[in-house]
Amino acid sequence: MTENEPRDDASVDDAPAKAAPADRAVSGPFDESEANPVRPYIDLGGIKILPREGLNLRLEVEESTKRIVAVGLDYADSSLQLQAFAAPRTGGLWNDTRDQIRDQVRQQGGRVEEREGPLGPELLAEVPVVAGEDSAAGMRLARFVGVDGPRWFLRGVIGGAATGDVDAAAKVEDLFRSIVVVRGGTPMPPRDLIPLRMPVSPGAA
Repeated sequence: MTENEPRDDASVDDAPAKAAPADRAVSGPFDESEANPVRPYIDLGGIKILPREGLNLRLEVEESTKRIVAVGLDYADSSLQLQAFAAPRTGGLWNDTRDQIRDQVRQQGGRVEEREGPLGPELLAEVPVVAGEDSAAGMRLARFVGVDGPRWFLRGVIGGAATGDVDAAAKVEDLFRSIVVVRGGTPMPPRDLIPLRMPVSPGAA
């Protein structure tokens, strides 16, 4: 799902509590201020990716606007779609966003359950897929994970082996925790996508 999250017009005081691993600041996902500055990250603007063997990166572009709306990573026979959103300074978005995802999956005819995962609360969903040239219509498994950071929220959608295989799941969870979010100082409404751009190679001028 790459659609923009609906804009949150609630005041900061009404924002729900943040949902994040207790060790997020030291084990990730990281804020730009917490990341190791000498590591060779792939710079995508609002998100930075640490390269690793076997990792393939692709950018998902919104056809109507031509803007990059998500980062797709293929790793360990799995896929990880990433989106980073602006969030209130004092509250988080993941608790409310899970409710929205749950409703959306059910409206599409899918099934979803909430469970406690290594990254905190997550959703395991059976999502309907439309028949295409390369696949038949049916259901696919997806894990929706999310972490609230300082003034940002990082959402991941995990597919493939990491929805069920323990070893693949651990590798993709480690990948998710290595992500760096660059919120920037520009004022943004909560739930607005943090802008992404084409990658800047490490060491480029």
